Amino acid sequence: CAMSASTPKTPSAASKSETPAPLDPGLTWRSFLIAVVCTVLAGLWVKQAEIVVLATQISEAVPAIPGLAALIFVFAGNALWKRFSGRSGLSRGELICIFLFVTIANTVSGVGVQRFLIALITAPFYFKQGGIPEAQRHLPEWVVPHDTETIRRLYEGSPDGRVPWDEWMVPALIWTGFFLALWVTMYCLMALLYRAWSEEEKLSFPLVFLPTEIVSEGAGAFANFFRNPWMWAGFAFSGGYNLLNILHALQPSFPAVGKFYDLSPAFPDAPWSAVAPIRWHFRPELIGMGYLVSTEISLTVWLSFVAMKLAAVAAAAMGYPQGAMPYAKEQGIGCYLVLGVLILYLARRHLLRTLRMAINGVSHEGSEGISYRTAWLGLLLGFTAVVGLCWLMGLALWVALLFLTVVLVVAMVIGRIRGEAGVPLIWLFPFYMQKNVLLYTLGSHAFLASGDHTLSVFAMLTFLSRGYFPAMIGYQIEGMEFSRRLRIRPSALAWTGVLAVVIGFAVGWWMHLTPYYQHGAQQLRGGIWGSGMARQEYQWAAQFVDTPRLPEPARINATVVGGATTLALAMMRLTFARFPLHPLGYAITCSYDALVWGPFMLVWLLKALALRYGGMMFYRKTIPAFLGLALGHYAVAGIFWGLLGVWTGEAVKGYPVFFG
Repeated sequence: CAMSASTPKTPSAASKSETPAPLDPGLTWRSFLIAVVCTVLAGLWVKQAEIVVLATQISEAVPAIPGLAALIFVFAGNALWKRFSGRSGLSRGELICIFLFVTIANTVSGVGVQRFLIALITAPFYFKQGGIPEAQRHLPEWVVPHDTETIRRLYEGSPDGRVPWDEWMVPALIWTGFFLALWVTMYCLMALLYRAWSEEEKLSFPLVFLPTEIVSEGAGAFANFFRNPWMWAGFAFSGGYNLLNILHALQPSFPAVGKFYDLSPAFPDAPWSAVAPIRWHFRPELIGMGYLVSTEISLTVWLSFVAMKLAAVAAAAMGYPQGAMPYAKEQGIGCYLVLGVLILYLARRHLLRTLRMAINGVSHEGSEGISYRTAWLGLLLGFTAVVGLCWLMGLALWVALLFLTVVLVVAMVIGRIRGEAGVPLIWLFPFYMQKNVLLYTLGSHAFLASGDHTLSVFAMLTFLSRGYFPAMIGYQIEGMEFSRRLRIRPSALAWTGVLAVVIGFAVGWWMHLTPYYQHGAQQLRGGIWGSGMARQEYQWAAQFVDTPRLPEPARINATVVGGATTLALAMMRLTFARFPLHPLGYAITCSYDALVWGPFMLVWLLKALALRYGGMMFYRKTIPAFLGLALGHYAVAGIFWGLLGVWTGEAVKGYPVFFG
C-alpha cells in the first residue's frame, strides 16, 4: 500500500494461543452501570474544572483524562476485589468497555463538541453587534429556544438558578439525534474499511497499546507491565517533569522546567523572522506514543515542518506579508481530500467484496460488530439522515451534500491516522478547512444564490469543521482493534459507542446548562468556549450579503499544492519500496505542525538509534519506557493536577495543562 508503514504489531495473548479463548462479553449490566456512574462523576469533575474554574481541559485529551482515570481506578478496585474476595471480578473486556464508554461520553460533552454547539446556536439571540441578530429568523425553533429571556439568563444567570428544561428539551433531543446519526455513519464507514487496514495492511493502532497493557495483568505483550522497571523509569521521568512545574505553580520561587522552548529569538532579522513563531514543545504523551510510530512518518513530520518554515522565509523575501504564506491549513485540506481518494482507491477490491457480500446476504465474523449489509445500509441511511436534518434546518441541499461529504472524507483520513500513526491529539485535522475550502473556492455568491438563510445555517454548523466530533472516529476504529486483540464480543463495543454518545450528551446538557443558568456564562472565566468564533461566523454571514467573498486564487493554489504533494509522496512510495517519506506525516504537519514537529523529531532520532544499534529486540524492550512516559503525564498532569485544580483554580493558572 502506498501509505502503509506500520510498526510491527506486538502479538497479543490470544495470538499466542493455539486454541482461541471464548469471546469476552465486554458490555454487561454491571460494566454498563459502572460506566454510567463514572460518566456522571466525570461530568461533575469536568463541570468544575473546565466550566466553572477553567483549570484545565481534561476532556480534549486522547484518551480523555476522565476515561483513563476511570480505567485506572476501576482496574485497581477490581484487582483489590479479586485479591480479597476470591471472586473473578470484571473481565478485561468489561474494563475496556468502561474505558471507552467514559472516554467517548466525556469527549462528546467536552469543549469541541457540546460546548461549542451551545455557543453557536445561542449567539444570535444574545449578541447584538455586526448583524448577528439577523440570523435569528433563519434558525428553526426546534434547534434552539427563541425566547430571548431564556438565552439572556443563560449568559447572565437566572435569579433562581433554575434551568428552563421545557425550553431546552426539544433542541437537546434533536441535536443528540443529529450527532447519533453522524456517529452511526462514521462507524459504518470504519466497519467497511477496518478489515482491509487490520488484516491486509497490518496497521499497528498505537493508541491501543497502553489501555491493553493496563488491563492485561501480565498476559499482554509486555508481561507484568506494572512491574516493568522500564515503564516506571518513563513514568518517573514525565511525572517528575510535571511535579517540578506544579511546585513552581504552587510556589513561584521554585524553578520550573516549562512547557516549551522558544526558538524565535534566534531569527530576529527579516526574512528569517518569518519562521516565527517556532517553539519546541515538550509533550510527554506525544513522545511516548510517537515512539510507536514508524520512522517514515515521524521523519516526514519534522521535515515537512522545516519545509513550511523555509517556504515562509522565501515568501517574505519576495514581499508577501508575514504569516500569509505558505497556507499550511489550505495545503492540509488538499492533502486530506487526496488521501481520502487514495484510501478508497487502495481499498476498492475490499469494498467491492463487502458490497457483494452485503447484496448476497453473506454473513461474516469480524471485529466490526455489524454485518457488511448493516454497514452499507447504515452508511447510506445515516448520511441521508444527517443531510436531511441539515436541509430541514435551512441549509441548501447541495451545500449539505458537499459539506458533509468533505466532513466525512476528513473523518475517514483521521481514522487512518489514528490506525497507523496514533498521534494522541483530538484536534489533528485542518482546523476549519472543511467549511472554509468551500467558501474560498466557490465564493459566497454560490451560497447566497440559495438564499441568505443558507449562510446563517452554515454558520451554525461550524462545529463540524472547527469542532472535533468527526475526529472521534478514531475511538471507533480503535474499539474494533480492542475487540480483535482482546477477543471482546464485537457487538459489545459497537453498542458501547452508541450508548456512550446518548448518555454523554444527556450528562453534557446537564453539566453545561446548570452552571450557566446558576452563575451566568458571561460571569464564568472564559464564558462559553467558542462564543467568539460563533460571533465571527454570524458576522461574516451577514457581511457576505452586502460584501460578497470572492474566490481566493492563493488559497486555492495552496490546496492544489497540498493535494499534488500528497499524490507525489504516495506515488513515490508505490515506486520505491524504501522511500523514506510518508504522506500521513505531511498531513499531520499541515494539521498541527507547531505542536507536533519537536516531539516527533526527538522520537524519530531515538527510534532510529534504537533500531540501528540495538535492533528490534532492544526497541521492543524500550517500548514500556515510552508508554510509561505517556502514562506518567496523563496521571500527574491530567488526573492529579486536574483534580487538584477543582479546588485550587488560581494555583492551576500558574501551570495550565491543555491536551489539545
